Amino acid sequence: MTRIAIYPGSFDPVTRGHEDIVRRSLQLADKLVVAVAVNLDKAPLFTLDERVNLLKTVFQDESRVEVRSFDGLLADFAREEGARIVIRGLRAFSDFDYESQMALMNRQLYPELETVFLVPALHLTYLSSSLVREVARLNGDVSTLVHPVVDQTLREKFSG
Repeated sequence: MTRIAIYPGSFDPVTRGHEDIVRRSLQLADKLVVAVAVNLDKAPLFTLDERVNLLKTVFQDESRVEVRSFDGLLADFAREEGARIVIRGLRAFSDFDYESQMALMNRQLYPELETVFLVPALHLTYLSSSLVREVARLNGDVSTLVHPVVDQTLREKFSG
């Protein structure tokens, strides 16, 4: 039986922290679906298609990673994909309260779905997409925080 995991998020943009979680998740699953969420409560910098394409480029060397977008309940998407594992990254203890509530709700909606929390590498613990966006917007150097294609895309986005 193939173990399928889902790593959901907005990935606006994908960071080295996300990359760390994705690559480490592959130790837990045979296939990982990186699921880009449509979130109407947020005004993303990148369109849904841009985020999906950036992720596909970042993980083009990993055949076990698939990138898809989804709209609606994560539990429904996981069921459709045949996934039984949700991967979530915890940067700080404050993330745990929200994430545990989401995990419990997902289990209520899809009892076979387990959530696994991964802590990022120590040197990436502070990193967030919003922090990367802000630094890039102010012409700061984010080249060590994101994949080169993401760095270039951020430069293009903020140059005009």
